[in-house]
Amino acid sequence: MTERRLLLGDEAVALGAIHAGLSGVYAYPGTPSTEITEFIQGNAIARERKIHSRWCVNEKTAMEAALGMSFMGKRALVCMKHVGLNVCADPFVNSAMTGVNGGVIVLVADDPSMHSSQDEQDSRFYGKFAMIPIFEPSSQQEAYNMMEVAFDYSEKQKLPVLMRVTTRMAHSRAVVNVKKEASKENELNYNAEAANWVLLPANARRRNIKVTAQQAVLENDAESSEFNVYEEGTDNTMGIIASGIAYNYVRECFPDGCPYPILKVSQYPLPKQLVRKMCDACDTVLVVEEGQPFIEDMLCGVMPGNAVIKGRLTGDLPRTGELNPDLLKKALGIPSAENYAACEDVVPRPPALCQGCGHRDVYTALNEVLREYENPRVFGDIGCYTLGFLPPYRAIHSCVDMGASITMAKGAADAGQWPAVAVIGDSTFTHSGMTGLLDAINENSNITVIISDNLTTGMTGGQDSAGTNKFEAICRGLGLSDEHLHVVVPLPKNMPEITRIIREEINYKGTSVIIPRRECIQTLQRHLKEKKLKEGKK
Repeated sequence: MTERRLLLGDEAVALGAIHAGLSGVYAYPGTPSTEITEFIQGNAIARERKIHSRWCVNEKTAMEAALGMSFMGKRALVCMKHVGLNVCADPFVNSAMTGVNGGVIVLVADDPSMHSSQDEQDSRFYGKFAMIPIFEPSSQQEAYNMMEVAFDYSEKQKLPVLMRVTTRMAHSRAVVNVKKEASKENELNYNAEAANWVLLPANARRRNIKVTAQQAVLENDAESSEFNVYEEGTDNTMGIIASGIAYNYVRECFPDGCPYPILKVSQYPLPKQLVRKMCDACDTVLVVEEGQPFIEDMLCGVMPGNAVIKGRLTGDLPRTGELNPDLLKKALGIPSAENYAACEDVVPRPPALCQGCGHRDVYTALNEVLREYENPRVFGDIGCYTLGFLPPYRAIHSCVDMGASITMAKGAADAGQWPAVAVIGDSTFTHSGMTGLLDAINENSNITVIISDNLTTGMTGGQDSAGTNKFEAICRGLGLSDEHLHVVVPLPKNMPEITRIIREEINYKGTSVIIPRRECIQTLQRHLKEKKLKEGKK
């Protein structure tokens, strides 16, 4: 029995995992993957079963915790955005060597066009590098269906599975047919072979031979996968290979049916026999894939046959950014729909820190003090406060990756820069900043670290922050002296105190930490509304 639900792609993934017998989701919030964990946190079945769904400190700890759950025979889902896969690359790649006991799906949400990201890397390369199977749904329905198939496949092959979605898949809605009942969770078991999980060189070499040999099996399974479909056409002058959500764009271009053969690819390794079939049958093959030219590059390198391969590498489709039906129509020589001019009366609204945000007062104070110094440098980090780079503050000089502010400030100080200031948020500090601060404290580097604490993970919607009310203890535990650890309240009335402390700590020749603490204005308003509702019910 099934029922129809209107679901985001992220929600389809989450519900599919619950219905497949999920025991735990491990994640750090990151757009466009955040809604998966939030859906599980609010789901009635998940609450009844006590499915683990608390946020992790970062993606590496999430991946490792999921492996621990798998070791005990239960099914685990790991969720992150694409740059989070860089953070957990060590356990992710090694998870192919350990293998799995309970099924593990690593869900990665890529962000072509960089709507909220530093780059638009394609996570499929990580899956190929790690030699694990990859699933890439082309619709919300397929995303839901794939979860149970992928968990089963993970346990059958004793390998983790990478599932890749993109922003449009994650954040668009569709009607999905779902089961009315969830499958049972796996029982706790002790079937994990210790020799596989202890990656001493002798064990790792043995596993490496086995996993490498498995690649032929994985490829053969991809050839016969229900998610990889070869659709015959009436016109073989061109063939189209489309992966993931890009398959929908192809369909939109041909509402009355595509005359060309189409190969839909949603399970990897690349099904080479199906690809060869198309290349042998068609004069030209257009590769339509969201993200980087992953499939196209393989085709050009090893098996184009007599066909001319076209796609992002040839310029027929844009080399960067998201695809859309109009871009595809241009590549296919099909007239696009009528374009509408932008409304001239709409005033541009660049992103800005919220009115009432504590970060505003932090930057106001910091800028006031730094005017007194020649060539100060402020190293920023990932979060709402990155907007301090924009007018009117123009307060930071760098933002590279999670946690880089402290270590870059340290490196700059090592080079002789002074003042060197790091600005990092509370959630980012516990994610990746603590180790950099330990390096700085161990050398007593001449830097001033500002942990701008708004008591939440504000950038992604106000999730819990792992270090809330613990930052002073963390800094002391890392070896920072109380003399150079300060907590302030970032409000205009406190500006004299804040500027005095910043000035004193910049002039101190060593490592110091200042923690401006005031709740995010967005979560504060939410909490006040919740409090008002509770009081009204009494």
